[in-house]
Formats: sequence, structure tokens, C-alpha cells
Amino acid sequence: MAAQARALIAARWLADAVKSNRVGPNLRILDASWYLPKMKRNARAEFEQTHIPGASFFDIDECCDKSSEFDHMLPTTEGEFADYVGNLGIGNNTHVVVYDASDFGLFSAPRVWWMFRVFGHNSVSVLDGGLKNWLSEGHPVTDQYSKPARAEFKASFIKSWVKTYEDVLNNIKTNAFQVVDARANGRFRGVEPEPRANTEPGHIPGSINMPFPSFMDSTSGLEHPVEELTKLFQQAGVDMEKPFWVTCGSGVTACHIALAAHLCGHPGVCLYDGAWSEWFTKAAPEHVISEGKGKQP
Repeated sequence: MAAQARALIAARWLADAVKSNRVGPNLRILDASWYLPKMKRNARAEFEQTHIPGASFFDIDECCDKSSEFDHMLPTTEGEFADYVGNLGIGNNTHVVVYDASDFGLFSAPRVWWMFRVFGHNSVSVLDGGLKNWLSEGHPVTDQYSKPARAEFKASFIKSWVKTYEDVLNNIKTNAFQVVDARANGRFRGVEPEPRANTEPGHIPGSINMPFPSFMDSTSGLEHPVEELTKLFQQAGVDMEKPFWVTCGSGVTACHIALAAHLCGHPGVCLYDGAWSEWFTKAAPEHVISEGKGKQP
């Protein structure tokens, strides 16, 4: 694989790689499953029962800034990320394929795809349709795991791709960037509850809603073709000629928008990592736009 891997790869390609024993230092598979507590699923326990042969488990809640009050914020240093992925047998020449086991097809895997890219590793792909499609195509799974040998990984962080609360607050005045939110429409509008305690639903002023499941076929879990993705951006009112930032509840599903944009030829989408959990905590009541309760002064 070249240094710049295709963002999406088909199950058949990966199944062939597994079958021909290509999984190793040059190709690593990561199960990046992660679920909200209300989903009542234990990603690591499920991995131990069923995963793609040769896969290792990538824990979003482990590879993060543990000092932050907000969930799974990006690791604060290049060294932390490098150490974590090096322990998974990933070096700078490794082609990484990420997937997850969600019912959508993809849920958390795009977050890990984006993490690799923001830490300077472009040889990373998402398995189209995730484990859902892998199983429906009849490819093998296993409960066997052997820890890969540690590899050396050097990270180089692209700081400009990560936006802070202050950046987004400032953008409300300047309107220099479009902000696109991947949460469900009810949460965006403020009429359906947020999954986290002490957080009311609503959205950042001026932001655009593109719920993450809309990028995938609801039956197969496969990503829509580029023409369809382009149309979705147009219909939502996102100008693909202009830069935009993405957000969601805690910085995970926002990466679906980044992935779809990348597939449409718009690769450098920036993420507001603190996302709605941070915004609701810090923002003034007038900056929480909601048809529901909003934020009380």
C-alpha cells in the first residue's frame, strides 16, 4: 500500500489479505468498536468473542487525554499516541484498517481513522460496512488473539485540524467556517435527550445538521457512493468549496462527516473535539440554540 491509502476498502479485499496471510507488520487490522453506555454493549468483551482474524482492539477511552473532564479527547502528546499504536504492532509503514461492530455498519471506526490522520499517518483505511457487512458477506471471524510484536511509530500532530471551544466561539462572530454536526436531528433541534447526564440537547449557533447514519445504506451499512455523498452535502447546505469543521456529542461520530468529505475530495476537515459535551458545559445560554429547554441562565 502506498503512503496514502484508500480511505475505504471493501470486505473482499481484506478477506483476501487475511486468507493470504498478509496481516503482519505491513498490514494491521483494528477493531475500534465503542458504544455509548445506554447501548449496553461491552466492546472489548465482544471483541474477545468475535473479531476479524488478526485484528487487535483499539480502545478510544484508553488512547486519550485522561486528564480531561470530557470523554476520549485526543491524546495530548504525539508520544502517547505513538506508544499506544506501537504496542499494537503499528509502525510508520503499516497500512492500518479500522472497523467496528456497530449495527449501523460504522459508528466509531471513522474516529480512529481520523486520529491516525491527525497524528500524521495517512496509510489508514476504514473497512466499508464494518463487521456487519463482513459477516453478511460470509467472511470468517475468530475468538483467537495473539498480541502483535511492538513496533516503532513516530507521530507528527497536525494541530490545525483540531478546534477548541474558543475557536468555535470566535467563529460565531466571524462566520469564517461552516460547522457541521453529526448528531441525530432531534438532539440537534433540542427535542430529544442527550445521552450524557447534565447536558441538554440543542446546537451551536449557525451550525448545520447532517446525522451520521445518513452517509450509509441502512440495510448493508456500506457507505453511499461519492455522487450520493456529494448530493447529501449540497442538500444540507454545506459549500464544499469552503472549509468546514465537524462536531457531534463527544467527537466520535463527527468523523463520519470528515470521512464522507474526504471521499468527496475534501481531505482536511477539522474537528471540534470537545463537541457538544464541552459546548453545553461552557457556552452562554444564548449560544445553546434549542426548540426545547435549552440552557438556563
